[in-house]
Amino acid sequence: MSTHPEADGNTLAPVAPAEKSWGWFAIFNIWANDIQSLFGYSLVASLFISFGVSGWTAFAALITAAIMVMLLVNLSGRPGERYGIPYPVLARASLGLLGARLPAILRAIVAVFWYGVQVYFASTALALLIRSLTGIEGGLSIMGMTAIDWSSFIVVWVFHILIFWRGMAWVETFLNIAGPFVYAVMIGLVIVLWNKSDGQLLAEAQTIFASPEATFWTEASGFVAIVGTMVAYFAAVMINFSDFSRYAKDERAMVIGNLAGLPFNMILFSALALLTTAGAAVVYGEAIINPTEIVERTDSVLLGIIAAITFFAATVGINLVANFIPAVNGIANLAPSKISFRTAGMITSGFALVIGGFWTSFISNFGIAGFVNTLGATLAPIYGIMIVDYYLHRKGLLERDELYAERSGRYFYGNGWNDPALIAFGIAAVFSVATVWVPALQALSGYAWMMGAALGAGIYHKLAANRLKEDATSD
Repeated sequence: MSTHPEADGNTLAPVAPAEKSWGWFAIFNIWANDIQSLFGYSLVASLFISFGVSGWTAFAALITAAIMVMLLVNLSGRPGERYGIPYPVLARASLGLLGARLPAILRAIVAVFWYGVQVYFASTALALLIRSLTGIEGGLSIMGMTAIDWSSFIVVWVFHILIFWRGMAWVETFLNIAGPFVYAVMIGLVIVLWNKSDGQLLAEAQTIFASPEATFWTEASGFVAIVGTMVAYFAAVMINFSDFSRYAKDERAMVIGNLAGLPFNMILFSALALLTTAGAAVVYGEAIINPTEIVERTDSVLLGIIAAITFFAATVGINLVANFIPAVNGIANLAPSKISFRTAGMITSGFALVIGGFWTSFISNFGIAGFVNTLGATLAPIYGIMIVDYYLHRKGLLERDELYAERSGRYFYGNGWNDPALIAFGIAAVFSVATVWVPALQALSGYAWMMGAALGAGIYHKLAANRLKEDATSD
């Protein structure tokens, strides 16, 4: 008997109460893996440097952002935990049985793209390990990658397939192992840098990145900007957190897992990132935000090997959390009765093979960041719409069977689309995307997700309330 519904091929089927097996530690490790990535480290390290604020101000902003994200994911995750449903199914309540395909596939496109890129980055860690152990460089470069690079990429690509082929139980197991393991290399880096800085690391970390001309308003504006940036960083997972919360044993496990997973991991990870970045600035005379470069400068073969393994685990972990699951669920939602968990996984992997394989030679030369940021901004209103619909309009009550209906029921809305939600989504998404592309609005781009979510929620609440009044009058 299968442990989870996707093992039988139906990835969007509700998780039965007896099959909800994730305790608080599994939820904790979702955030451990989502936070502990190479990109996450570089982002946090760059925030300490970019805004010219003191270490304490940046640190406080990161913790504030973590608490905000925790509160937001508790809201978006509760319906998934209560009804055992994933994000594409939850979206059907507010956007309609057919309308939900739009936000689901947009989220899947973002996830598929980053899944392929992260497969490539994970393969660079494996290639680093092979070179460290053998001294072989790989020879002739083909499309920007040597034979070792290509071999590592294929091995990592297959490794991902082996994990998801066994279902979410194996994904959970990998996350539980990878999450705690990632901190090993960061703690090792702090110890090495602490010794090299003669114990001055902690004192320097408090002021080393602050601008000498910093004022109260500089610190305050930097604080707000860092909070906005970090909330935007977690935006995608906040939208589809029900993809994970549906496996939680109960709401208590989800809430405790989020409480321990977000503030705790952010505190520890940010502290280590601050100390290593400051330590590198003290020891090597420059701020280095790439941890692999810091490892290379330590001239420690053992630390280099540990780092390669750790970076590999961290990248695979975040790939499974932030990219693979939403991609699979979004693709399966296009034809739930025909596309199984494994089929959607193979489709995702096929795109990853192309995207990751062509990353260095072609894709990285184009304006991909703008493309992905545009899709992310487009998704922002969906969060607000779903939250208003579930908590204000439905009072936390859903008819789960009707969410799985073909072309009938209360969530079909006559034509499969909920018009108030579609209108709210369109208006708010245009504004969110404009903050990315319109020069006059780009100062607001760091707050695009929060404003888009609030705008989508407000417009939907007004339009849907009017519709409910009209329906009541007609009755």
